[in-house]
Amino acid sequence: MKSFFKTLFKRKIVVMAALFVLLFIITAILAPMMTPYDPYVGDFGDILAKPSMQHWLGTDEAGRDVLTRIFYGARTSLVIGVISVLISAVIGVLLGLISAYYGGIINVIISRIIDVLMALPSLMLALALGMVFGRGTLSLMIILGVSTIPTYTRIMSAQVLSIKNQDYILAEKVVGAENKRILFSHILPNCFSPILVVLTTNIGGTILAESSLSFLGMGINPPMASWGAMVSAGCSKILINPVYGIAPGICVCLLVYGFNVLGDGLRDVLDPRLRGSI
Repeated sequence: MKSFFKTLFKRKIVVMAALFVLLFIITAILAPMMTPYDPYVGDFGDILAKPSMQHWLGTDEAGRDVLTRIFYGARTSLVIGVISVLISAVIGVLLGLISAYYGGIINVIISRIIDVLMALPSLMLALALGMVFGRGTLSLMIILGVSTIPTYTRIMSAQVLSIKNQDYILAEKVVGAENKRILFSHILPNCFSPILVVLTTNIGGTILAESSLSFLGMGINPPMASWGAMVSAGCSKILINPVYGIAPGICVCLLVYGFNVLGDGLRDVLDPRLRGSI
């Protein structure tokens, strides 16, 4: 474990990315303790105030403290990003595992479903699903989860195809081991490394997708705090308070950057052949 973290944080850029992610996680957890303001109740006598000692990043069109909304927006982005990725990873891994191991008609059916999902860009698919499921946190998690299932299914299928005919798998079959035991005790653990790398990177992509949908008005329901919705609202107020729209946009960039580089660092540890390629 010590050598794992030593290799992971060997590059300064990965350390910086990990610090960004850790900072936002701490902010999301301690948000109620970091600000005296309510993120959902504003002061209508102090609308669109510019940055000051009282409101460091000013206030929005409802008189709510922008910095407070950013703190709570971190919680929204992380929760939706992590849960959406876990949904897609679990479903995608299971589909890829079953498809590649059993083959035949099962593989054909799953492959065709994945082909349909992959025919559309992830964001376009998310927009289409958004029209079906509507707005809301739960709907958004399902939408973003479903739209990224093909990535995990394809990766898992390729990994299983390269492993299922290995000698130790054939030996398990010879001694009469059940398929469930072979799948979850031998094949899945040996395919976990690339899945972990993709999962970490996809958290950043999912957070960006959530922000994009919220920016377009198809994300979470107001008055819940969302960085994408804040950027959208801040665009029309750019001349009054530029920080209102720019600050949450910077937060999205930093958090997505953090997860992407952290995923690259994990890949360096788990696959030394690709070390330092980014």
